Amino acid sequence: MPGFEWIDKSEEKAVKKVFQEGGVLMAHGFEKLRKNFYVRTFEAKAKKYFQSKNCLAVTSGTAAIKIALKSLNIKNGDEVITQSFNFIATIEAILDCGAKPIIANVDESLNLDVNSLKKLITKKTKAIIPVHMLGFSCNMREILKISKKYRIPIVEDNCESVGAKYEKKYLGTIGDIGVFSFDHGKILTTGEGGMLLTNKKKYDNFCRQYHDHGHENNKRLPRGRDTRKIFGFNYRMTELQGAIGIVQLKKLKKIIKSNKIKYKNLEKILITKFKLRAEEKNSSGIFDTFILFQENKKKRDKIIKILGNLGFGTKNLPDAMEWHCSYFWDHALDSNQVKRSKKSYDLLKKSVAIPILKNKKVNQYIQLGKKLSNYA
Repeated sequence: MPGFEWIDKSEEKAVKKVFQEGGVLMAHGFEKLRKNFYVRTFEAKAKKYFQSKNCLAVTSGTAAIKIALKSLNIKNGDEVITQSFNFIATIEAILDCGAKPIIANVDESLNLDVNSLKKLITKKTKAIIPVHMLGFSCNMREILKISKKYRIPIVEDNCESVGAKYEKKYLGTIGDIGVFSFDHGKILTTGEGGMLLTNKKKYDNFCRQYHDHGHENNKRLPRGRDTRKIFGFNYRMTELQGAIGIVQLKKLKKIIKSNKIKYKNLEKILITKFKLRAEEKNSSGIFDTFILFQENKKKRDKIIKILGNLGFGTKNLPDAMEWHCSYFWDHALDSNQVKRSKKSYDLLKKSVAIPILKNKKVNQYIQLGKKLSNYA
C-alpha cells in the first residue's frame, strides 16, 4: 500500500512546524531565519534506518538515477544494462546521460533475468541497473558475481521496494549506489522526491555536489563564496518534503507489517490455485503487490473485472503496462531492444498485479481470494 494512504495529522503538523520555525523552504542556507534543517535530518534518519553510510535526498527517483550514473562518469557511447519490466524513468536517466540503454529480459520473479544479463555484457558496458520491481528483490547474489567478474558497477534501482531486504541487507545498500523514490504512489511518500544511498564516500561527494549546482559546501566560506570543482544541476529536495519524509519513515515498519498480513492471507488461498510470482530465497519484500499468472485470457479478463468491481483495481499489470514494459518504448529504444523485450511482454501480459491497500480489511482479501479461486 502506498504511503499516502497513511498520511494523517502528523504530516500536517510537521509541515506547520516548518513555517512556525521560520518558514524556510530551502534545504540550504538561511541559517539565521530557521531553527532546523529538515532535509538533513531526514537524511540522517534514513542513514540509521537503512544502515547506509551516506544518504542524499533529491527531487525524484528519476533524478537520483541520473545523478548516480553521472557519479560513475557514464557518458556518450557507454552502454548501461537494465531490465524490460521497469518504469521508463530508468531508461530516460540513461538517455539523459548520453548513454545507450541495453534491455535484459525478466524471469518469473519479474525481475532481472541473470542469464539474459550475462549475454548482453560487452566492452562498452559501464553500469548495470537491476530494478527491484513491485516490492521484491532481484537475485543480487548472482548480479554481484557478474559485477565483480567484469568490474562493472551496480546502481540499484529500488524505487519500488523501499524497506525490502535481501540476505538481511536493505535493498539499495547492496550495490555501489542505491536509489529510492518517494513519489505519491510509493510506500514512503513525500509527494515527489528521491534518495541516493552509498557506502562509498567518493560517490556521495560527487552526488552531493552535482545535485546542488556543484557547491562543495565549504564550511570555511559563506554559501555565496562557496568553492566548486564540477558543474552540476538543481535536484534539491525542499524542507517541506524533508519534514514529511521524517514522519513517513517512522511509519514504514508498520506499513510493511500491515501489508504482509493481508498478502499472506491472500497467498494462503491462492498458492495452490495459481502460479504465483517467484521470490528470491533469503529475501523479504514490502508485500504491497500480489502477482499471479493466468494464461487463459477469458479467465484473466474475468479476474481483472472482479478486482475492478470490488474496488481493488490492478497495479501496473495490466493497467499501466505500457509505461512499465520496454516492449512499448520504440520512441526511446532502438528496434533490437524493443524486439528483445517481446519475451518479457509475453510473460507480463499473463500477469495480474493486485494492490495491497490500507482501506481494504484482511477479511476482504480472504473473500477476494475465494472469488478468484474460481478462475484458476
